[in-house]
Amino acid sequence: MRSDATTVDEYLAGLPSERRTALAAVRSVILDHLPDGYEEEMRWGMITYEVPLSTLADTYNGKPLMYAALASQKRHMSVYLSGVYADEEARQTFEEAYKATGKRLDMGKSCVRFRRLEDLPLDVLGDAISRYEVDRFIDIYHRGRRSGKRG
Repeated sequence: MRSDATTVDEYLAGLPSERRTALAAVRSVILDHLPDGYEEEMRWGMITYEVPLSTLADTYNGKPLMYAALASQKRHMSVYLSGVYADEEARQTFEEAYKATGKRLDMGKSCVRFRRLEDLPLDVLGDAISRYEVDRFIDIYHRGRRSGKRG
């Protein structure tokens, strides 16, 4: 379910009440834990948290480097965590912490899917978001590009 909203407020206002409440709560956790230097934008039909081009202009696609994103899909909601995708240690830490909560982890490479807010351990999400200062995330991105892993 790609949105044509141009602002975060517009995106959230266009959601059904239950999803709006859930995504607003997840957004609050992200914003509370997001290191300085990332910007919240609407891109690719979802709320993104990204390294602005003024900080890193040379990306593989010419777009700001996405650190995290939040979206409402047709059958679920999603949080995308590029740091967890790009760093195997971060992935293992995230998966172990998530599973330790007793909640069911439904995850692709970077996408954590959930149907209800109660399905997502917000403290684990907050830890994952706070893990990388911008400069460290850019270093991981560059290492990934040199190794052939797009991030």
